[in-house]
Amino acid sequence: MSLRTQLKKVLPSISVTEQEALDAGDVWLEGSIYQGKPDFDALRAVPEAKLSSEEQAFLDGPVKELMAMVDDSVIQNSKHLPEHILDFLKKERFFSLIIPKEFGGLEFSPYANSTIVGTIATKSSAVAVTVMVPNSLGPGELLLHYGTKEQQAHYLPRLANGREIPCFALTSPEAGSDAGGIPDRGIVTKGMFEGKEVVGMEVTWDKRYITLAPIATVLGLAFKVEDPQGILGGKEHLGITCALIPKTHPGVELGNRHDPMGIRFYNGTTRGDKVFIPMEFIIGGQQNIGRGWQMLVSCLGAGRGISLPALGVSTSQVAFKSASEYAAVREQFGLSIGQFEGIQEKLADIAGKTYLQESMRVLTTEGLGMGLKPSVVTAIAKYHMTEVGRDVLDSAMDIQAGKAIQNGPQNTLASGYVAQPIAITVEGANILTRNLMIFGQGVMRCHPYLQSMVESIHSDDKSADKTFNKILTKTVGYSVANSFRAFGLGLLPFTAGSKSALPEVQQYEKAVHQLSARLAVYADFSLLVLGGKLKQAEMLSARLGDVMSHLYGAMASIKYYEQKVAISDRQSAAPYFHYATRWSLQKAEEALHKFLDNFPASGTRKLMRTITLQFRHKMPAISDDMVRELAKVAQQDTAFKAQLTHLVKPSPGDGHDINEQAFKAKLACLDLLAKVKKALRKKEIKAGVRFSQTLDNALAANLINATEYAQLIDYNKKREKAIRVDEFDFDMNLLDDNAQPVDKVAKVQQAS
Repeated sequence: MSLRTQLKKVLPSISVTEQEALDAGDVWLEGSIYQGKPDFDALRAVPEAKLSSEEQAFLDGPVKELMAMVDDSVIQNSKHLPEHILDFLKKERFFSLIIPKEFGGLEFSPYANSTIVGTIATKSSAVAVTVMVPNSLGPGELLLHYGTKEQQAHYLPRLANGREIPCFALTSPEAGSDAGGIPDRGIVTKGMFEGKEVVGMEVTWDKRYITLAPIATVLGLAFKVEDPQGILGGKEHLGITCALIPKTHPGVELGNRHDPMGIRFYNGTTRGDKVFIPMEFIIGGQQNIGRGWQMLVSCLGAGRGISLPALGVSTSQVAFKSASEYAAVREQFGLSIGQFEGIQEKLADIAGKTYLQESMRVLTTEGLGMGLKPSVVTAIAKYHMTEVGRDVLDSAMDIQAGKAIQNGPQNTLASGYVAQPIAITVEGANILTRNLMIFGQGVMRCHPYLQSMVESIHSDDKSADKTFNKILTKTVGYSVANSFRAFGLGLLPFTAGSKSALPEVQQYEKAVHQLSARLAVYADFSLLVLGGKLKQAEMLSARLGDVMSHLYGAMASIKYYEQKVAISDRQSAAPYFHYATRWSLQKAEEALHKFLDNFPASGTRKLMRTITLQFRHKMPAISDDMVRELAKVAQQDTAFKAQLTHLVKPSPGDGHDINEQAFKAKLACLDLLAKVKKALRKKEIKAGVRFSQTLDNALAANLINATEYAQLIDYNKKREKAIRVDEFDFDMNLLDDNAQPVDKVAKVQQAS
């Protein structure tokens, strides 16, 4: 019995849905990481993402106007998204970011799309989600790639100007992450449509968690098609299919709402029982029956690589700006809290991870802007950027403490804190994304021979043994080369290559090469020893996926520092860069150690350690001095900090504006504050009950002059406003008796 025949009995074949997923996307930088040879030449050749003049004008115009209109505290205490905001989104074509200009759309780049969604999300998650859904996975993108000319001509102009509101229904109560297991069925039959008998399908479905469903006018629907009568002349089970159905079509039910964490975007259900639809409702027409899963997987890039990571980045930028400004202004025990090391540790982590988030956002959208659909990279972006966003926000909540938990117009964190778990669940729950998708897809897509080997193992072709042997020989050679490279880099780490012109980058580029080489060896041995069981060993495979992910993050950090940081800003940007890159490398190395510690075959485990010389942690550490340095620069008003928080656009009188004014006012009078505090320590003046009284005493003692007094009083008023929290009447009901939102601003007790 040949080796191929033996393997055929134990190795599972690739299912149809798995094959469609593998065929749908592109392999990009993650391929070189997996194979142990990270391609920094390809990284540096990626065109730099920049906004066009038209895209910048949209941000400076309609987006800025929208931000001034939005009061998220009012939205969150309303039943629905305000009608005037929805009308504005339609009028200004916010739903047409990805639709070509020939159909009346804006046709913006993935980078611009991400920037717009992220900017809106800093003010309101509900509005951001409302904008992002029509511009990610849904009817618009499916029509662009797969619709007939007639469907495109009819729907795309209407989607562009808001005459049609789309939703897309995939998830059912019985199938969430396992989208391929949806129970919804369309039975091929004949029926009446527009007065004529035509061939179509009788569709029954029950869907939930469908964003925009309650207000949608056109329903995108995924279901499985069956042809038990053989009307189409082929097999009975035809596969997942996508259709576009008007809301007004008889039998379509849209309307019942969910309440996702109280975030007031429209999300709900859709159902239908034996609803007859003609073949012309299928996206792309009858020829696309059974192609639905392939269509869906190929279009996941927008949601996974643009919209959801944008939500994570916006969360981080809000958290960073808010926490750093608060830490600089808020004082306890006579010092700003940003001078306490406990706060500094949290603040440095926020700052470094915000840099990492922005780096990954830029690189991922740059790849998508090249026309690529890297399914593994977009899964990495979705999982890690939403998780890091959640982590950063938790730290910011810790720093702001009581201020962070009081709802009201001035709270900049509460809405994002409540909304963040939503991004964790969309486009596949994060547990699924990490444990099954990143390495699960990566191992098949990135290994140069594995997919061909599996296909040859399960092939019934007469020459399959010969083909298998050729592939096996190449695979063995590939694995041996990986082992030699990893051993060499482990023994002589300084031999790792680096083409960066910046000395501070070179050590990290070399470290990426070293860790990537070890990853390739561990992946090879995992396949050799565990084989098909690796698919079920989710914790092991997830750790290998983590290595890929964190090395991608390190490469993104390097590219951003080299390409996006102006030479004049390098000094202030360096602490962010060092922290983010070291954190990524440490997490990658930590994942390798956890993988080895838990590998089930002890002999193989020892062999892998020996080959890669992986006996201890070798990556550059994040020291206490680095934390202090980054925390200090994070509390300064630098051009680079503004670059890292560019998505946050304060509007006059909102929480961001109040915090920023106090922060800038304090930085402008640091010398005066130091003079007053010195006089207090020397008992040259008396401290008042309130700081304003202390300033009165300083003026009376001629410690400061009238101009300086006015400046300090102005700062103190802004400081008091920034550290306060919203207050409400004792008997205030956030909704009046008619269930209409109460004007909270009128009810808030303003500080004098």
